[in-house]
Amino acid sequence: MFAPNQAEVRRFFCQVFAKAADGRALNEGLQPIEALALEWLREHPEYAADFADEEAAVARVYQDGINPFLHLSMHLSISEQCSIDQPPGIRAAVEKLLETRDLHEVQHMVMEELGLMLWESQQSGLPPDGAAYVERVNKLG
Repeated sequence: MFAPNQAEVRRFFCQVFAKAADGRALNEGLQPIEALALEWLREHPEYAADFADEEAAVARVYQDGINPFLHLSMHLSISEQCSIDQPPGIRAAVEKLLETRDLHEVQHMVMEELGLMLWESQQSGLPPDGAAYVERVNKLG
């Protein structure tokens, strides 16, 4: 299983941002995960400065407010969860929400539940409870 560390995640987003900024994304193309990351980067132009300097991004410590790298990583995680329906039922739960809301709003709603699931897992020392997560997402609709 691929488990990048914090610096690798930050470098990934910064490199995708750089490819888009200097035209390499169009000329060289992007890997599928890079294309998905670029979609979410474009949805969050307010974070552009965070992605513009790779070395500063790797060194930065986020203590207050939103960590844009964590935020976009959660967008990617939810997108991947839906694409493979893991945990089972997450795709249908998200599709149900998409009937009345746009993708970005839905992702932010689901992100709250994903964060809660991860926090609960950390607090209990148990694996994340995917079934409870999907149940909570289903209740959002």
